[in-house]
Amino acid sequence: MATKMAPRSEGISYQELIANDVVPPPETLTLEGIFESPITSVPVSRYSTPEFHAIEMERVWPKVWQMACREEEVPEVGNYLIYEIGPYSILVVRTAEGIVAHHNVCRHRGRRLCDAPGKVSNFICPFHGFSWNIDGSLRGVTSEWDFPHIDKKDFTLTPVLCDTWGGWVFINMDLEAQPLAEFLGVLPEHFAVWSPEDRYIEAHVAKIMGCNWKACQEAFMEAFHVVATHPQILGGIGDENSQYDAWGNVSRAITPNGTPSPHLRFEPTEQEMFDSITMRDLDSESMMQVPEGMTARAFMAEGARAGLQPIVGEDTPISDACVSDSIYYTLFPNFHPWGGYNRIVYRFRPYDNRHDKSIMECYFMSPFAGERPDPAPIHWLAEDEPWTNAPELGMLARVFMQDTFNLPKVQIGLMAAQYDSIVLANYQETKIRHFHHTLEGYISD
Repeated sequence: MATKMAPRSEGISYQELIANDVVPPPETLTLEGIFESPITSVPVSRYSTPEFHAIEMERVWPKVWQMACREEEVPEVGNYLIYEIGPYSILVVRTAEGIVAHHNVCRHRGRRLCDAPGKVSNFICPFHGFSWNIDGSLRGVTSEWDFPHIDKKDFTLTPVLCDTWGGWVFINMDLEAQPLAEFLGVLPEHFAVWSPEDRYIEAHVAKIMGCNWKACQEAFMEAFHVVATHPQILGGIGDENSQYDAWGNVSRAITPNGTPSPHLRFEPTEQEMFDSITMRDLDSESMMQVPEGMTARAFMAEGARAGLQPIVGEDTPISDACVSDSIYYTLFPNFHPWGGYNRIVYRFRPYDNRHDKSIMECYFMSPFAGERPDPAPIHWLAEDEPWTNAPELGMLARVFMQDTFNLPKVQIGLMAAQYDSIVLANYQETKIRHFHHTLEGYISD
């Protein structure tokens, strides 16, 4: 029996669009993962109450694989950083045998071992001086004569599972968790064509957001909001033509560029589409003129390809879709790598164990030729600081300003809502429905 598909926009489908591209897409982009779930609404309490936040901290974050950092952020033996999620603090450290992780807690009286990232030969507690080797094994006990009851072999730092994929380091506090490779599902296969391990951190910006972490990430899981939140780009973005997919713990949206929004009541010219894509200011001249007889989509792809080819290699095929479209994946619960040659990667998490505040991070992961550049240090923005204070994000910072305007007001509305549930679209909010469907598996009794 054929699977019944959700109704979609009457505009051109994504598969129809890429079938006409000059350089055809990789097989990854021709796949469709149909998602079926009865979830069409979500309790408001998931965003608005400390009680649900506490459930997540008990049943989700300690049980799930989550991205902690990039491998190049701990490049040498002894380099470590601190990954924090709610009340949990994790040391991610490179040893001679590879990258490992431990809870950032002294086994003696519970003091945090480290307060900032750095490089060490061993971890020494600042309180009483107990020490551990970077692999977690016990190094020394202060006044050892007074602790005959300590079993030195068992008195290690509390271990955390640690594994890598694509240059990213993942941790899981559940020592009985399934292997990372199983949790990732289709993600490595899909991303093989783009080699994420061969990217470097060109920029890394983090901002404290005045909303629940789920509300924050859900704003970046669909193109449904473009018509009202980003109307300046409707001329060149197929927001309602987006394709939404899901496989296991992974969901994906693909929003095409170089095609007009079905919401428009007029047909823009190819030049108008190009100007919309490049976010030309209305009072300025066009950046470039689309050649006669060429589409804005093909022109944009041709220019991007010319810039990328010397970096990734002349023999590497670069399709129109891989440099034109927004291909945004989500790995449950909070990791959002973009496919193609778009540099964006997002991570979202609670801020300071708060249910009503979050941290949004944007990485620019760029390909490079020759020696790997040093990773850019993280640039923290305060809650009241605009994204445009991070010039390394370029024009994306202007788009983030529009999203930032909405999100605190979403949280205010949810906290005041006099109804029980928010309502989700069947197709255009597939990724959000998939997230909550997966979440149910962790929080259910």
